[in-house]
Amino acid sequence: MSINRKKSKRYCYQNPARTIKEMVTCCIEETPSNDAFQVKENGVIKHISFFQMHKDVQNLGTELLCMDALQGKPLRVGIIGTGWIAEAHIQQYVKFPDVEVVAMADLIPGKCQAFCERNGVDYTNIHFYPDHQSMLDNEKLGAVSICTYNATHAECAIAALKAGVNVLLEKPFTVTLDEAVEVMKAEKESGKLLTIGFQPRMDPNMQEIKKIVESGELGEIYYIQTGGGRRRGIPNSTFIEKSTAGIGALGDIGCYSLDMVLNAIGYPKPLTVTGYTSDFFGKNVNYMKPDQYHTAQENADRFSVDDFAAAFVRLEGGIILDFRIAWAMHLDTPGDTIIMGKKASLRIPSTDCWNGSVGGEMTIYTDMGGLQTQTKLPIIKSDKSLFEMKVRSFLDAVKEGKPAPVPSSQILYNQAIIDGINKSAKLGHEVEIEIPEI
Repeated sequence: MSINRKKSKRYCYQNPARTIKEMVTCCIEETPSNDAFQVKENGVIKHISFFQMHKDVQNLGTELLCMDALQGKPLRVGIIGTGWIAEAHIQQYVKFPDVEVVAMADLIPGKCQAFCERNGVDYTNIHFYPDHQSMLDNEKLGAVSICTYNATHAECAIAALKAGVNVLLEKPFTVTLDEAVEVMKAEKESGKLLTIGFQPRMDPNMQEIKKIVESGELGEIYYIQTGGGRRRGIPNSTFIEKSTAGIGALGDIGCYSLDMVLNAIGYPKPLTVTGYTSDFFGKNVNYMKPDQYHTAQENADRFSVDDFAAAFVRLEGGIILDFRIAWAMHLDTPGDTIIMGKKASLRIPSTDCWNGSVGGEMTIYTDMGGLQTQTKLPIIKSDKSLFEMKVRSFLDAVKEGKPAPVPSSQILYNQAIIDGINKSAKLGHEVEIEIPEI
């Protein structure tokens, strides 16, 4: 968005019935406050907050950006949670001259400083906080990355949105469907941007899957098999306790497999699910590893989430989704991803799609001239970092008023399936998925 900025630091703002460009017509003069303007409208001088300006414009379906963007200043960014996934975020933010990381929050004393030192980040001008709320209360931020453990995703995202801050939220969206709904309510009320951290969306091979489906090459889709897993790949840390993670393999890597196929077919609404979960490996010391804080036995004793999940899901449009995911198993893979259509089918070696791409050459099966044929699709190589593209797409959406790269409205259905699997597994029978209006 281009803003006509005069030497007098006057900016356009007009009544909400007009476009952004037309809004640079009536006098807006910066006040001593960084978040308020004096507005002369129809000869009347008003004081108006930047947040209210944003809401007025958002109601028109147009994104008015943070004031730093309007003034050409670097976007002020904060990071909530400085664990290992946050390293991928900070490594990207420091590359961009239009971004300034100004604040970090972590519950563990000294962790922010150690995080910066470990990643070679100059923290001279970065403020450290003991929790997300104190950071939000004391900093004027344009955006935050939320990199905390799963159980606090909802709390941190809601607080940031209520503070008028745009949010890049790491996966999974939340632990439960109810939490996801509350986050989206806060998103809607704030008018700010929320995107979910599914970097495989940026991979050209993943994008090719969606293109193939949308082209009609496969015909009407009626059955999908997806998932993946590791033979021995149970993480430690906060991933394995219900109090911090909430969900195990299902939320950690299963959400990626779900997004891969659901995004390809346009995210139809899930209707019912029969789910199953187990924890045989996680609770067995023979399959657990020690870490710097716990013995293998202690990790087995505190394991309280799923290490395997499977489900049979009915989607709108008569599509069946057969899903399974594992942190550990006596197999190399529970199977490739298969998208079956009435004209052709697509096989995707995707046992590790959470790493960002397909597991090998994809194959299309169809009939041609009365003959059964199969065609190998070459792997599309890219020298771009998926995390860099994820973070950059978020920043561009914030600064340029673009839609969220991975919108919550889609991932809500992803979360609804995960929630349904857990509920069905506990009840031992099929459950209906009910998603409230937001």
